[in-house]
Amino acid sequence: MAPRNPGGDSKVPPPPVAAPLSVALPPEASAPPAYVGHPIPPQVYIGTPVDNVPGTNLGVWTTGLFGCFDDLSNCLITIFCPCVTFGQNAEIIDRGSTSCACAGAVCCLIFHFFYCSFWYTCTYRTKLRGLYSIPGDQCGDCFVHLLCVPCALCQEYRELKNRGFDPSIGWVANEERRTRQVGIVVPPLVPRGMTR
Repeated sequence: MAPRNPGGDSKVPPPPVAAPLSVALPPEASAPPAYVGHPIPPQVYIGTPVDNVPGTNLGVWTTGLFGCFDDLSNCLITIFCPCVTFGQNAEIIDRGSTSCACAGAVCCLIFHFFYCSFWYTCTYRTKLRGLYSIPGDQCGDCFVHLLCVPCALCQEYRELKNRGFDPSIGWVANEERRTRQVGIVVPPLVPRGMTR
């Protein structure tokens, strides 16, 4: 018996062929075209600095925990003076309500007197995760800060930089920079001429 030829001279119709979907991807996305039955890949632009735009890079760390050498100057500062990096991060995460000097001094005092500054520093990792909806829990944050405080602080610093902030210049300077980028228009002064 001869095998049946699908779609040939037999009465069996040929199997359906999946047609490509028309998916409009931005030019930056280098994703293969999506086909029927295949999920559309998520469009996350990692590494693009954004100023806390809702829906952008939410739910993911933009760099890995052990990418300390991606920013060598911050890595060296964090290795020798972790309280400085922590203070810079804390000022941005708290939106300026905590100064860099105050947060760094508290971290330094807790470290030198109790050698458990990770209890304090891990709370800011939790706050950072909450700001950008990055998955995780407080227990994991404490564990990361317990095992490798410099790596955790460097990752948090890079995360803030990738989100459009520069922790080294402080909250006030970041806000000034953001308002200049937005281009707030101040109405012109009208000379007082005719008055009653």
